[in-house]
Amino acid sequence: MSDIIESNPEILGGKPIIKGTRIPVALIFELIGLNYSITEILEEYPHLDSDIILHLLKIGKDATENLINVDIDEIISKGV
Repeated sequence: MSDIIESNPEILGGKPIIKGTRIPVALIFELIGLNYSITEILEEYPHLDSDIILHLLKIGKDATENLINVDIDEIISKGV
């Protein structure tokens, strides 16, 4: 998956987790969505560090940009 994300069917049913932990990647994004700061996340999970959180955010940003990278003109030309 990546150098900080792993998935193992034996851990949390195979959900992507932060490597070496049982913390689901989705939880970090959920906390960000709830307006937690990186500092607040690190207070809750002190064994993480800010580089991990920032790397996850970059992965999420890149994935989101790929999802919305569409040709608007093509969509408009197809109509409803």
